Amino acid sequence: MEQVVQVLGSVLVLIPFALSQWGRTSAHSRWYLAPNLAGSAILATDAALTSQWGFLLLEGVWAVVSLAGLIAVLRGREPRGAH
Repeated sequence: MEQVVQVLGSVLVLIPFALSQWGRTSAHSRWYLAPNLAGSAILATDAALTSQWGFLLLEGVWAVVSLAGLIAVLRGREPRGAH
């Protein structure tokens, strides 16, 4: 079951990333940030439960940055650094 959770979290991060790289979505859109937040939160939780501290750091920061960007977008502002 743990592998299914990890694959789900990874897919939620990787699909928007790939779409962004292919010019199909913006890295500053809710369609990019929301799945990134969900996927990184899932992976951070899994990392915390299995004491994978480096992975927890990576995914925890990814989740916090995605959350900050999503909040900015939902408030009608561009995330910092967006041009």
